[in-house]
Amino acid sequence: MEIAIIGWVWLGIVVGILMGIMVAGILTSNKQTELEDENTHLIFVRDSLKEEIFRLENQSKPKPRKKRNMRVDKVKIGK
Repeated sequence: MEIAIIGWVWLGIVVGILMGIMVAGILTSNKQTELEDENTHLIFVRDSLKEEIFRLENQSKPKPRKKRNMRVDKVKIGK
């Protein structure tokens, strides 16, 4: 009778270990997929920002405006 009880205990331990490994594998695969998706998104954002920085650095300077000729005799001060 004692051998049967020991056999059932060992069977329970083995089944428990196998079920634990299966559950842990499923949970980690979901987390791994989520992390891979986040990495893909971050790579896309990094490349977009690189292009934006490159575009801003290589932008040509604006042409200078013509100087305005302000004459003093047109400005009236006081009376």
